[in-house]
Amino acid sequence: MDLEYYVLWGEYCENALEKRAPFREDHLSRLAKLKKEGKLITLGPTKCSRYVFGVFKEKGLDIVINLIREDIYWKKGIWIDFKVYPWIQAF
Repeated sequence: MDLEYYVLWGEYCENALEKRAPFREDHLSRLAKLKKEGKLITLGPTKCSRYVFGVFKEKGLDIVINLIREDIYWKKGIWIDFKVYPWIQAF
């Protein structure tokens, strides 16, 4: 199966900036690893810090969902909801 793009759109918990502090280094380190492996194109919060947006490149939707569920922010309740959509990069 070829690699495809997937868009993540998720939501942060209330007071996420404070609550994420103990987990931030682990989170960022993991994202850097995923980016180096080519699995993550970009990821970050919206300016209001209420939502998270990301673009992944993987072999399947289930793999991307598992990558998100394995993130410390999901496990610790910093991200409280997310959806992932297959995406076509037009240009």
